[in-house]
Amino acid sequence: MSMFANLTSLMKAGGFTLAAMLLCSVVALAVAIERAIYLWSFTDRMRALSESVKRCLYRGALAEARTACERSKSPLADVMLVGFERMGRSSPEVLGAAVDRERQRVALGMRGPLWVLGTVGATTPFVGLFGTVVGIMAAFEAIGRSKQAGIEVVGPGIAEALISTAVGIGVAVIALLFFNYFQARLSRTNVELRLLVEEFVELLREHAGTSKSKTASASKAADERVGGGEDQGKDATESSAAN
Repeated sequence: MSMFANLTSLMKAGGFTLAAMLLCSVVALAVAIERAIYLWSFTDRMRALSESVKRCLYRGALAEARTACERSKSPLADVMLVGFERMGRSSPEVLGAAVDRERQRVALGMRGPLWVLGTVGATTPFVGLFGTVVGIMAAFEAIGRSKQAGIEVVGPGIAEALISTAVGIGVAVIALLFFNYFQARLSRTNVELRLLVEEFVELLREHAGTSKSKTASASKAADERVGGGEDQGKDATESSAAN
């Protein structure tokens, strides 16, 4: 009960600026939790899908690899499906450019509402400063009304000023710590995503090159068989003419 009473008195002393900053802290915490869950699941799904698709492509199972992408919930699946769609219809350069564009779109989506953390970290100190100014003004107004300058007169206004300043700085520090952490995490995830996509494009190009080589070899063999049949027919014709 005493803790609740202390919290109530603290809220009254801090005024509306304290309430605003506490609301900002709740929003920042919610964004941090949401981004942590998203990035954690994004990384796990990305790695699992990449390993599955690579195993399929190493075995030459192109249809199985595409099916794995269609069933996956990872955003990386959208990137890989662009590669499968372009394969055989576009040049290797165009295929790589199309896949990279989709990768950049996915990378932009990973940021999500991180701007909220940056905004809270940048603005809450000024909100606290605003509360400080309001508290000092209230203290001077109390002095003017009572014609006295005792602690019982200026205390409430000074308390509001100090509480607002402290809470504003504290919320800003926590929000900026979260923001910088997620920025670093996003940088590492983006690099890993780019490397996985580049490896995927290389495997697609190798698969396309192997398919073309097999097709060319089969066509050449067919031509040789046709040519051999024609030569045998000529020889048979010439032999019967000689007889």
